[in-house]
Amino acid sequence: MLAMEAQQVIALRLMKLAAGGKAAKPEARRMVAEKVAAAQTAAGLMTAAALRGAPDGGADAVVRMLRRRVRANRKRLMR
Repeated sequence: MLAMEAQQVIALRLMKLAAGGKAAKPEARRMVAEKVAAAQTAAGLMTAAALRGAPDGGADAVVRMLRRRVRANRKRLMR
């Protein structure tokens, strides 16, 4: 499910960027900032899980976090 939702977000963002206008630049910036924030959060989740002795739990937490963020982006971009 995450892969399909992520592909939808990519398509929606590409349409927004291709259309240009004043909405394109903030969307490009937002996209980059989200990637950095997601990577930092993922690293923290993986580290916390490893310190608890449950490294598999870190991967599960990362996927849950990504799904929430992707769903939020999809909802926002479909307006």
